[in-house]
Amino acid sequence: MSNDLAISARQLTKRFGDFTAVDAITFDVKRGEIFGFLGANGAGKTTAMRMLCGLSFPTSGTATIAGFDLAGEPEKIKRSIGYMSQKFSLYDDLSIVENIRFYGGIYGLTDQEIKDKTSQLLEVLHLQDQAKTLTKALPLGWKQKVAFSVAMVHQPKIVFLDEPTGGVDPVTRREFWTMIYEAAHAGTTVFVTTHYMDEAEYCDRVSIMVDGRIEALDTPLRLKQQFNSASMEGVFIQLARKATRSDG
Repeated sequence: MSNDLAISARQLTKRFGDFTAVDAITFDVKRGEIFGFLGANGAGKTTAMRMLCGLSFPTSGTATIAGFDLAGEPEKIKRSIGYMSQKFSLYDDLSIVENIRFYGGIYGLTDQEIKDKTSQLLEVLHLQDQAKTLTKALPLGWKQKVAFSVAMVHQPKIVFLDEPTGGVDPVTRREFWTMIYEAAHAGTTVFVTTHYMDEAEYCDRVSIMVDGRIEALDTPLRLKQQFNSASMEGVFIQLARKATRSDG
C-alpha cells in the first residue's frame, strides 16, 4: 500500500447466505483525509465499516488499514484505529473520568499515559468540575463530544465515526465538526458515515453506496457537477432512487 494511503480496499465483499451485503467495493482513503461514507439504510455501509474495523471478516476481497492487512493482522488494526458509534460509545453507568480510563486501558495506554490523557481531555472539554458525573447525566451533545475524545485518546491513525452527530442540535453538530477538522489537521484520517447531507459537504471526498456497491466517489463539488445538483442532498436522492432493497 502506498505510504499516503490510510485505507485501501479491493473487491471487498460480505455475504450472509444468499444475501450480498457488500458487493466487491474498491476504494482508497488518503492519510489525513476526511472521507464521507454515505448510503441509505440497507446500502451496506455499516457492514463495510465493520469489516474495515476488523470486527467482521470479509467473504472475499482484500483491504489494508493503517498499513496492516485486514485478513492477517486484525489485532494490529484494532490498536491503530478509534471507533465511535451513535448507538454505543460510552458506558452510561461510569463517570466521565472512568470512561476515559477504561478506554485508555482497552487501547493499551500505560497508567501514566492514562493519567496524563485524562487530565488533558477534561481540560480541553472544560469538564474538570464534572469529571465524576455519570455519562448518562450528560446532554447528548456533550456525551458525543466525550465519546469522540475517548475514541481519540490513544492518538489513532484512523478514526471511524458511525453517524456520530445523530440526534444532536445544529450548533452542537458544527462544534463536533470543528473537533473532526482539528483531528484531521493533526494527521488523523477520519472515516465518517452520516445521514445529514450538509455534513457531506464538509468532507474532502464522499462515496455513496447503493445496494452494496459504491455508485459514486469524488469531492462534493465534483459530485454536484456530475449530477447537475446544487446540493449533496440532490446527488444522494438521485442515487438512492436506484436502490432495489430496503434492508440488509
